[in-house]
Amino acid sequence: MALMSIGIILLFVSFFLRNPDNTINRFNRIIRAIGAALIIFGFLFSAVIQIDAGRIGVKKLFGKVQPDILESGLHIINPLLDIVRLDVKTQNYTMSGVHDEGMKSGDDAIRVLTSDGLEVVIDLTVLFRLKKNEAPRIIQEIGSDYVDKIVRPISRTKIRDNAVYYQAIELFSIKRDEFQQRIYKSIEADFLARGMELEQLLVRNITLPESVRNSIEEKISAEQDAQKMTFVLQKEKQEAERKRVEAQGIADYQKIINATLTDKQLQYEWIKAYQGLVNSSNAKVIVMDKHAPVILDSK
Repeated sequence: MALMSIGIILLFVSFFLRNPDNTINRFNRIIRAIGAALIIFGFLFSAVIQIDAGRIGVKKLFGKVQPDILESGLHIINPLLDIVRLDVKTQNYTMSGVHDEGMKSGDDAIRVLTSDGLEVVIDLTVLFRLKKNEAPRIIQEIGSDYVDKIVRPISRTKIRDNAVYYQAIELFSIKRDEFQQRIYKSIEADFLARGMELEQLLVRNITLPESVRNSIEEKISAEQDAQKMTFVLQKEKQEAERKRVEAQGIADYQKIINATLTDKQLQYEWIKAYQGLVNSSNAKVIVMDKHAPVILDSK
């Protein structure tokens, strides 16, 4: 298009420079030839365009959006058309409190108020894509900057609107998945109404106020201490039970011995003990009647 514009300008210049002088006329002929060549080449270059993979082209003629689109590939078109290229692949938009992690520099996390009046900071990633058949309407009604006009404000607003139904600790723990599904459904409906499809919504991080974090840490510490004490008490009970069983066994053993022990049994045990002492090389044995043996050390 630029070459055609330059060629037209050169033709106008050559028209206004007409003069009977042969030198100027020859110069005008050169200018007209160059202008005509630029118009031809510009027409050819403007009539052939390429749409990259994963993108589509929306056609505009003198500001009016055409209803049909150009798929990826090589196309021959009216050189007067203006082609707006749009990405139809999955796109992501991240809002994060980490510097340079999100789409905007600095802290771009979403600050919301919960039902208990606490401020919670949320990092969010939105995965979405444009619907091909809705691309002309998007350009007509929204423009090519649909991310700043639709994706960002709707996502932030819906998160704030839904966070008021939960307490801060619930968002952080037991109802995090429920909260994510709730905002997914509300954002999905708005995206579809505007020609976009929401693929996934990722609540990447939820930062609680410092006072709540301290309370959670204290609660976790107390629960750990209670679990530790429960373990100690259980161990002590098991040890006490072991000792009770051991004592009961000893008592039962003594009862059995007392019930079955006789004089002949005692005499037999004494004889066995005497034999052992006699065979010992470290002692002399004196056996006294009706008394226990007296052992004299021979060293």
